[in-house]
Amino acid sequence: MPRILALTKYGRRAASTRQRLEQYLPLLAEQRIEFDIRPLLDDDYLARLAEGRPASRPAVAAAYARRLKDLLAARSYDALWIQYELFPYLPGPFERLAGMVGVPLLVDYDDAIFHTYDHNRRALVRRLLGNKLAPLLRHTTVAMCGNAYLRDYAARYCPDTVIIPTVVDTAIYRPAERARGGAVIGWIGSPSTWSYVVPLLPTLLPLLVQKGARLRVVGAGPAARGIEGVDSVDWNEAREIADIQSMDVGIMPLTDDLWSRGKCGYKLIQYMACGLPVVASPVGVNRDIVAQGENGFLASDPAEWVAALTDLLERPDLGRTMGASGRERVVERYSVASQREPLLEAITRALEHKRAR
Repeated sequence: MPRILALTKYGRRAASTRQRLEQYLPLLAEQRIEFDIRPLLDDDYLARLAEGRPASRPAVAAAYARRLKDLLAARSYDALWIQYELFPYLPGPFERLAGMVGVPLLVDYDDAIFHTYDHNRRALVRRLLGNKLAPLLRHTTVAMCGNAYLRDYAARYCPDTVIIPTVVDTAIYRPAERARGGAVIGWIGSPSTWSYVVPLLPTLLPLLVQKGARLRVVGAGPAARGIEGVDSVDWNEAREIADIQSMDVGIMPLTDDLWSRGKCGYKLIQYMACGLPVVASPVGVNRDIVAQGENGFLASDPAEWVAALTDLLERPDLGRTMGASGRERVVERYSVASQREPLLEAITRALEHKRAR
């Protein structure tokens, strides 16, 4: 049975770990492929960030030391899976260590983390770390990317680069009957992505008051608490799907910048899998996921946001039709079942690379 060591950035609390790897583990086990997942930063680290509490510096230092130990252990595995990078904010030579382990490398990206360095506001960071991912990618056997924007970057250095979207299990992400009451416009995310919603609030909240609807946000953290007209709910994995099913429309506003163009539209896929119509900014992969007028609307400015949401709030039948169309699109393109074979093929190519050496 092939054994693969997965060095993820975060633990299970992070959607990138759950959706890009953990949800596939039962399918991979059926193929007799075993994964050993070792995160750099644990769930307590993310929980502290969600509450606006600073990370413990000694804990982070210990995490980097543990990562080095895990990397050395990779020699006893058949392949090494790296999520994003080995050592955030350390120079490229530290990433090159992955190539010295002597096993095939799989690297996974669902965010444009390279822009953390090459477009950092600090000139020193840009100069020292702007190209820090190149040494890792040059040693990568297969790079798996959540969209074309990420693929185009990774392909500069790794010839075998494939797109594997971030997906959901449509057997559990399903439409559900919602309790009667006023319409709910919903958003799910994290404290770091709540900033995309804030500029929309002066437009969104008066409209919802006028239409007798309300805004429910999940996972925004302390910054969303206490805002009049905002129903803020803490993220909880056990309740996540039910929170989405309690919504009538899902929204995903973004700013059009380099970081946003690398996003994989995960929240849109969550909404659509649960049968919700969506309204989103026409940025990056959102343009691929949202078929304008079929499963939702793309809105570029406040006027378009008002028009789209007004249409959905005043025409529940339109929302149901769009929701059904969105559900079909997710089952076809953004479900675990649809990406099972591409993922298995990528892993198989990496493992065959070892046998061919």
